[in-house]
Amino acid sequence: MHETAGTSGISLAAGPEPRSRAGGDEAVRRSSLGLSVALLVQYAVGLWLDLYVTVPARDADGGVLAAVGRALANGPAALAVHAGLGLVLLLGSIVLVVRAVLARAGFFVVTSAISLLAVLGAAGSGAAFVNHGSDGASLVMGLLTAVALLCQLRSEERRVGKECRSRW
Repeated sequence: MHETAGTSGISLAAGPEPRSRAGGDEAVRRSSLGLSVALLVQYAVGLWLDLYVTVPARDADGGVLAAVGRALANGPAALAVHAGLGLVLLLGSIVLVVRAVLARAGFFVVTSAISLLAVLGAAGSGAAFVNHGSDGASLVMGLLTAVALLCQLRSEERRVGKECRSRW
């Protein structure tokens, strides 16, 4: 809060100063970095699942929500962790888009929106994999996760490049 002098010489407390755009950009960057780490973990868990875990046959057939529910409820444990982290990534991706829009960070809006679409596509492919066991669905899920990760890393690389150029 800051104070301003009124015409009578009495100090009046004004509301908080508006948040600077830089502060909004910083929140977007922190969210993007956190999402990048979560995407890497998700990618690693997904690879491990693909190589070492068999989805139970009882989990076949159903929609996206049914597949997520069965993965969380019936396991195996690694599949439940993968599905749970996928839900966290979906929520985090939505929050990142909203933060980027509020910060009016044009480049971050584009990259976070593409990342959100990739996470949504990966979730759909994951549900298709649980429902049908299709290798193609597993491949698409991995590729879309990589696209989401690349969008987040490109945002971070652009930020670091700007900082380096401003120092010259």
